[in-house]
Amino acid sequence: MSAAPARQEHPSGEQWTIRHGDLEATAVEVGGGLRVLTAGGLDVLAGYGADEMASSGRGQLLMPWPNRLRDGRYRFDGRDQQLALTEPARGNASHGLVRWALWSVLDRSESALTVGYRLHPQQGWAGRLDLKVRYELSATGLEVSTTVDNVGADRAPFGYGAHPYIALGDTSLSDVVLTVPAVEQVLVDDERKLPTGTAPVEQDDHDFRRARPLGSTRLDTAFTGLSRDDDGRWQVRVGGLVDRPDVTVWGDGAFGWVQVFTDKGEDHGVDGVRGVAVEPLSCPADAFNSGEGLVVLEPGQQWSGQWGLVVHR
Repeated sequence: MSAAPARQEHPSGEQWTIRHGDLEATAVEVGGGLRVLTAGGLDVLAGYGADEMASSGRGQLLMPWPNRLRDGRYRFDGRDQQLALTEPARGNASHGLVRWALWSVLDRSESALTVGYRLHPQQGWAGRLDLKVRYELSATGLEVSTTVDNVGADRAPFGYGAHPYIALGDTSLSDVVLTVPAVEQVLVDDERKLPTGTAPVEQDDHDFRRARPLGSTRLDTAFTGLSRDDDGRWQVRVGGLVDRPDVTVWGDGAFGWVQVFTDKGEDHGVDGVRGVAVEPLSCPADAFNSGEGLVVLEPGQQWSGQWGLVVHR
């Protein structure tokens, strides 16, 4: 008898693909995030190959906190916690605990996929949470629905972020046309990129309430004070792209902040990325210490939020 063919192993684990019309998305076992999203074979997201691991946070799910946590330390319900420093150069714990965890498929159809992971207590973290993320394609784009259940006996702090990069193709970063409906920005220090306060978006030429090219402006900025449509959603639009449609990233009422990061969009890219990240956030950086936007989940309580992308064609 001939041996069974060896299972193909990918750095990001199992690959789960969904389709609707000419839209196709692939989520992965490692981290449960999006590896690629295409429309008519054209990259909508600046993803990564099946033979690569995620770099620069591409498509990853950031829980139970997004962005940076000062010194990896916080105090919650009378207990001091110390997390591993996953951004050692700046002395921070960055982007949560599930980016490299192995997620499982909970439900799957041709156009939708639900993945899940149970986050157990570990160094610096005492909570027990069930995390579920549903990806669903439609004629207009992608909707991502997240639910988090506290299945432990104690309260747990929580924040959530997602990290999609909009693919730029051959578009120069300076020519990207950006719309961000925000009146405030979060200021950070230069050394550790941790919050120092807020300021109007007019400061530092960060006002993108009216669509305009990036020009010489470069962003690694969390915006808040977001204007919303009748459905309660804010919308950030990335346009002016060469030979490809505009893309809108939206977030519902669970997301009071959105981070826009352009440093991977330079003409030659960094870590193989040529994209502008538009990151829905339920809280800003260091929320475990500041309490800003922090969700506290009681035992048995659930949090939910939706964000997504519209491909304009």
